[in-house]
Amino acid sequence: MGARTVDTRVCCVLVVCGEAVLDLISDGSAAGYQARPGGSPVNVAVGAARLGTPTSLLARFGSGHFGRMLRSHAAGAGVDLSLSVDVDEPATLAVVSLDSAGTAGYDFYVEGTADWGWQPRELPDPLPDDIGALHIGSISSWLRPAAGLIAELVARESQRGAVLLSFDPNLRPALVHEPASARAFVEHLAQVEHLVKVSVEDLRWLYPLADPDATARSWAHAGPALVVLTDGVHGVRAYRPRRPAHSLPAHEVSVVDTVGAGDAFTAGLLSALADRDRLHRHGLDDLGDAELGDILASAGLVAALTCTRIGADPPSREERDAALTPRQP
Repeated sequence: MGARTVDTRVCCVLVVCGEAVLDLISDGSAAGYQARPGGSPVNVAVGAARLGTPTSLLARFGSGHFGRMLRSHAAGAGVDLSLSVDVDEPATLAVVSLDSAGTAGYDFYVEGTADWGWQPRELPDPLPDDIGALHIGSISSWLRPAAGLIAELVARESQRGAVLLSFDPNLRPALVHEPASARAFVEHLAQVEHLVKVSVEDLRWLYPLADPDATARSWAHAGPALVVLTDGVHGVRAYRPRRPAHSLPAHEVSVVDTVGAGDAFTAGLLSALADRDRLHRHGLDDLGDAELGDILASAGLVAALTCTRIGADPPSREERDAALTPRQP
């Protein structure tokens, strides 16, 4: 299928590719857990859709109750699932524990689950013509065997040159059995993407002897038009080729937990670009400092609002806009 010319001011459809995970979140008791839909790609897709960005999810939904729960959650948020597939394998599970500050720790159950069995025929070649951006990230982007096929999808779309490519490694060290291999996948993807969102924790794990900001700066000079480095309560820094760093403090909120906060930031970032007609192949080309600051502030607010409630539960567009509007005296 050949590519056709599209109006990027109208075509801002986002595809998010990756895993769909059921989070079992500790309720603080000895053996109590709440089951909540999750997985970074699902969280990003749901977050973007709630913010009003036309979003499609490219995922493998597992069988049984958990798989149906994940599918229903995404569809209920308005995410288009026409690119997703239903498979016989069970859903991946993540057991989430919280410390006294609400910071999440994860244990994963991935053996034989749906997210790692991608088949070449399940990944579109090429993406549909009405797609403006492809976002990948988290476990399926660096854990074999899924990572290899998703990297091929990115390579095809990079060569085609028709969509904005976005990436968040969102590393889970407990699942990284071959650190060198995971590092190679992340580095390669970071070089071919146009937009990279990465956390300080990810870069400290990847390069324990290097300064995360220095790494983010070097990544920005190796390929991406924009590298966004998130640093929790210390805010966010953005790096672009041949431009000074752009820093922004974090929003202050009462934290319930941090589950899905990074994914909410990514959703907020992509949606803020879409709101400004920038979620397309050349959307970052002439991005100025003031507009970048507004985009980062909006993304940070989306993440902050998510931290005020249990689990990966990103805000709606109305909730974000209400929080952005200054209160009258």
